[in-house]
Amino acid sequence: MNSIEKLKNYYYEIYRIRKVELKISNLYNNQQMRCPVHLSIGQEGAAVGVCSALNNKDKIFSAHRSHAHYLAKGGDLKAMISELYGKKTGCAKGLGGSMHLFDLKAGLISAVPIVGSTIPIAAGYAWSNKLKNKNIQTVVFFGEGATETGVFHETLNFASLHNLPIIFVCENNLYSVYTHIDYRQSKQRSIKMNVESFNIKYFEGNGNNVLEVNKLTNKALNLTKQKKQPVFLKFDTYRTLEHCGPNNDDYLNYRNHKEIDKWKKNCPLEFIEKIIRNKKIKLNYKKIQLKVDKEINDAFDFAIKSKFPPKSYLKKYIYS
Repeated sequence: MNSIEKLKNYYYEIYRIRKVELKISNLYNNQQMRCPVHLSIGQEGAAVGVCSALNNKDKIFSAHRSHAHYLAKGGDLKAMISELYGKKTGCAKGLGGSMHLFDLKAGLISAVPIVGSTIPIAAGYAWSNKLKNKNIQTVVFFGEGATETGVFHETLNFASLHNLPIIFVCENNLYSVYTHIDYRQSKQRSIKMNVESFNIKYFEGNGNNVLEVNKLTNKALNLTKQKKQPVFLKFDTYRTLEHCGPNNDDYLNYRNHKEIDKWKKNCPLEFIEKIIRNKKIKLNYKKIQLKVDKEINDAFDFAIKSKFPPKSYLKKYIYS
């Protein structure tokens, strides 16, 4: 794929994720999607930039805000929407909801809502592949809030000790629910300092610049493949909607309007559109819009028409 085709593909993937989540946001209050949703609107660049650098064999792990990762890695859209509706055709058969997405064929092993919980699971997966001499790259996504958990530090220590081929991807959207990072983390002990204290390579960049994300991910992959060592990537980004739910929460005033407007003007979709315009690349926006709209509408129609899992499922996956 040449550079122009890559730019077109970046735009398509980011636009597609944005439209899927806007549709979720618009329909959520109909009370048919009964699970909590953590939308990635404004954060799509990191997901697309990272996943576009991976191949089909490579695996990713995600957290509660997982829609963008699922879709960017090639997860089945109909199965994802069906899962949000709690239907049997969902990727977790309607039992997991938005925060428990997975698609083994696409390479998304697991998404778990407990903050930081997939970090050690991903490390265990990377360790297993190393012991079996499998050339599979492991990537785990999490927010900056997860860097404040004990298991984060324990896992980085383990990954460094065993030289695990794993890429830790921190999407720093500045807020853990309503609290800014400056009120949670000491400026004398930054994420960078914590990571490098474990002798792990650290890179950071603009998470809304999909090109920069992709470049740094490829740099990290070279290290995990050739030197079999862990790498840490931190991408600064921003969620434009509330922490959990389909709405804006500007009225709560924990974020000022200037900050929100600044990030919206530099969101991943705006960013890639500017690059395409500046390079005078011809792109049939109408064709893309029609294609994406049809796929999304078909997925929602499929989900709504699908059946709920039988009552017997309530006991099927309970172990004692």
